[in-house]
Amino acid sequence: MTQEATPPVTSPGPAPALSVRVSGNRLVDATGRPVRLLGVNRTGTQYACVEGTGIFDGPSDAASVAAMTTWHLRAVRVSLNEHCWLGINGIDARFGGAAYRAAITEYVDRLTAAGLYVVLDLHWSAPGTERAKDQQPMADRDHAPAFWASVAATFRDRPAVLFDLYNEPYPDDNQDTTAAWTCVRDGGACPGVPFTAAGSQELLSAVRGAGARNVVLVGGPQYAGTLDRWAEFAPVDPAGQLAASVHVYYGTPAKPEWAPCDQPACWARDIAPLAATTPVVIGEVGEHDCDSAMMMPLLQWADTHGLSYLAWSWLPGDCAGEPALLRAWDGTPSGEGAGFRAHLLDLPR
Repeated sequence: MTQEATPPVTSPGPAPALSVRVSGNRLVDATGRPVRLLGVNRTGTQYACVEGTGIFDGPSDAASVAAMTTWHLRAVRVSLNEHCWLGINGIDARFGGAAYRAAITEYVDRLTAAGLYVVLDLHWSAPGTERAKDQQPMADRDHAPAFWASVAATFRDRPAVLFDLYNEPYPDDNQDTTAAWTCVRDGGACPGVPFTAAGSQELLSAVRGAGARNVVLVGGPQYAGTLDRWAEFAPVDPAGQLAASVHVYYGTPAKPEWAPCDQPACWARDIAPLAATTPVVIGEVGEHDCDSAMMMPLLQWADTHGLSYLAWSWLPGDCAGEPALLRAWDGTPSGEGAGFRAHLLDLPR
């Protein structure tokens, strides 16, 4: 009787490192499989530091990241403050400069270690010696290029990190005009902007000049609410790694309209044609009635078309001031969060 050889024990090997890149009109991972950034916005890191209360609003430890994964999130968008990152204009050294940069880097590493892609966006900024205490109509030429050069140099070797150049531009009195789109791309002296603006081309050049080939998100005017002329005014990217960002909000059933592209007619007219050539990320989406019924048709449409979306925001609240997904930091959902979480849990992994 011949004894058969014991088959060797094989191992699938380590999982491929988390990464994302643009391929045609899709985001894909290192193996070429499609990636959809389905997740949440993590607010707080744009304001706590400048208010002198800390770096994060709420926990940022491993347990807080684990709570996110129970929702089957795949991505987190983290809001940044230009002056806190650079450590300028009187930011408390305990919360700005090296301390802020280290805290954000450690948080990004915790998120990616948990299998979550990370989008870093320039959320609060201000020109000159003015403190970055709120949202401006455009990024400023005084500090934003330096901000992005530094952020890009820090994360250029982390391919799971994406850069959102400017949260919500609204030059030219928040209009969808040629002047507004030109400002968003080229910066300079712009109507409705009381300082010299930095446009997406200049900020993208700062990113690429730092040696980073990470995917870069670019929004349009009207608080990143419109994409109708995005292809015409997109910056030129030598790396070919651009994605379009749009923000869509809903008010209440009594006053449902909230954003320029919140209705199906706009999705078909402006978003779908662009998504045929360019990855589209709904960088912010939410409701102001602490429910999810109004935004659900958009999420379902995005699922059908392979778009990404990130809800606002991973923060406990009563939704009176802003859409809030949580009732408690442990992941207990609000009314809005319950619907959004259920939707994510129903999606195929």
